[in-house]
Amino acid sequence: MRQELRQLRLPKAVQATFLTPLKRTPTHGIPVCDLQLRSYSVRNLELFADFCLRAAYYLNLPAKGPVPLPKITERWTVPRGNFVHKKSQENFERVTVRRLVQIQDGHPETVALWLAYIQKNRYYGVGMKANVFEHGGLEVGKDMDAEAENIERALGEKLSLLGSGQDMGAKELESMIHDEPFKAAYGAHAPMNEAESVPNASKRFTRVPVDVQKQAMSFDAKSRRASAFKSESE
Repeated sequence: MRQELRQLRLPKAVQATFLTPLKRTPTHGIPVCDLQLRSYSVRNLELFADFCLRAAYYLNLPAKGPVPLPKITERWTVPRGNFVHKKSQENFERVTVRRLVQIQDGHPETVALWLAYIQKNRYYGVGMKANVFEHGGLEVGKDMDAEAENIERALGEKLSLLGSGQDMGAKELESMIHDEPFKAAYGAHAPMNEAESVPNASKRFTRVPVDVQKQAMSFDAKSRRASAFKSESE
């Protein structure tokens, strides 16, 4: 039985777990993200660093590391007693082990996906700190002007009403309130609020007809009953 089990061939994905993680070769070597891992346990740190490198390989991200960083050693001295027992003290020490995983030549969206994946599947006892670098062209002014034109084209008339002192009609105001960007701005799609998938979620503001004369007559009747009850009790 044992010989038969030894002759069985494991899948490649299972065999890869017993080998060092594969790495992509960077083209330009430009750093895009520096992920720093911290833990008090070397075992947990090495395991999670290996997981991060394997995830980067399958997302086609050239990764470098894990690079050992200097340890952070903290010490505290606490007296066991006060007054005459002050000389009896106790020392405590905490050592933080760190590793660095660097991503090079990666697309920003792919790097964000990689960070979200390892954040979702993070290992217990391991802290993470990521520094993401973005690279842009030299013509920053032209890019900002083009972005401003796109924003102005998207907003249209709503941007022209800003600071103009013009009054909006009831229909325009109601259409603006039920507009999707406006609802998203004041948190209509938040988890604790109504969403668009809920029935009648768009009819958030409803008008309720009120009969003022009827309410006034009911208020007079209540006040008469109260006065009559007061006179009887006296």
